[in-house]
Amino acid sequence: MDTKKLGFNSKLIHGGGFKDALGSATVPIYQTSTFAFESADEGAKCFSGESDGYIYTRIGNPTIGALENLIADLENGFGGIAVSSGMAAVSTIYMALLNSGDHIVSTDAVYGPSRGLMENHFSRFGVESTYINTTNISNIEKAIKPNTKVLFIETPANPTIDITDIKACAKLAKEKNILLVVDNTFCSPYLQNPLDLGADVVFHSMTKFINGHADIVAGIIVAKEKSVYDKLRTMMIVMGCNMDTHQAYMVLRGVKTLSIRVKEAQKNAIIVAKFLEAHPAVAWIKYPGLISHKQYALAMEQMKGPGSLISFGLKGGFEAAKKFLDNVHLALLAVSLGGVETLIQHPASMTHAKVSKEAKIAAGITDDLIRLAVGIENVEDIVEDLMNALEKV
Repeated sequence: MDTKKLGFNSKLIHGGGFKDALGSATVPIYQTSTFAFESADEGAKCFSGESDGYIYTRIGNPTIGALENLIADLENGFGGIAVSSGMAAVSTIYMALLNSGDHIVSTDAVYGPSRGLMENHFSRFGVESTYINTTNISNIEKAIKPNTKVLFIETPANPTIDITDIKACAKLAKEKNILLVVDNTFCSPYLQNPLDLGADVVFHSMTKFINGHADIVAGIIVAKEKSVYDKLRTMMIVMGCNMDTHQAYMVLRGVKTLSIRVKEAQKNAIIVAKFLEAHPAVAWIKYPGLISHKQYALAMEQMKGPGSLISFGLKGGFEAAKKFLDNVHLALLAVSLGGVETLIQHPASMTHAKVSKEAKIAAGITDDLIRLAVGIENVEDIVEDLMNALEKV
């Protein structure tokens, strides 16, 4: 069966093409560190690349491979590389695609640790970086230099929910002979497929929507072409940030309900966003499903739905935000997103705490900004929880 031709939900269940010798209905956990060879010649062929047999789980494993192939199918890419966390994916991408003296252009409101890793650590090895508002393509054109090798964007951005035009970025990247990398964590493959829009690499923190149950940490990279895939795969192997087999099994179990979970959370988020937009205590709100979002049209063009992440600010500023967060009960005051539960957090003092104050202001990560990741609870309960907390402000 050619799983690439299946519909999305069918791919979730049958994608990746895994077949177990014993006919298992689910992918088993191959809980082994090493694999025995049938002969010395077979071992030599595996190490030389003449055979695709398994050698060592850091290099490859059937359970992990099944997950890699499945996500590559969902993102319409050449191949997937599963890693131990979302930040392991970021580290692998930086290490594989950038050399000393190279330059990277990135979204200013990108996930805080992704920016911190580059500015505080890769800078020590001679990698230059420029962080800008990538919603304006002219900003990107101005930021690109002769030594720019990577354009690294996150859309929707974390936590400003700004939308960057992936097609326009891909066109520019191709003209400038640089690689376009897209953090697709906020959307998941169900709502957005950057490789189809011209990106070279897409990655996810699978901790979020792909797994969807807040019980594991994981990441994955998918490359469009073999040449880029080979660079990334080699780097992952030598860095040793491979995924654990039990971790892979958990994600394979969680991803089967991806579309159901995302649709339900998105349905709730649309109702919650409209409630917040109309509430007198709310000063502003950003949600791609609201016509008031400046990039509503672009979001509807490149995304299959607005998702379930909302950012908003209260009229009382930072103090009001703190009081509000201290008075929610159903919503968990916790970082992360994409699980079945509703989560709420304060990015300026939490996920982006290590980003400089000046950089946060420039990126629109203000002290009053609250990020809400809507879950799949009964929407009436979510709204009531938010309403009660707003009354305390």
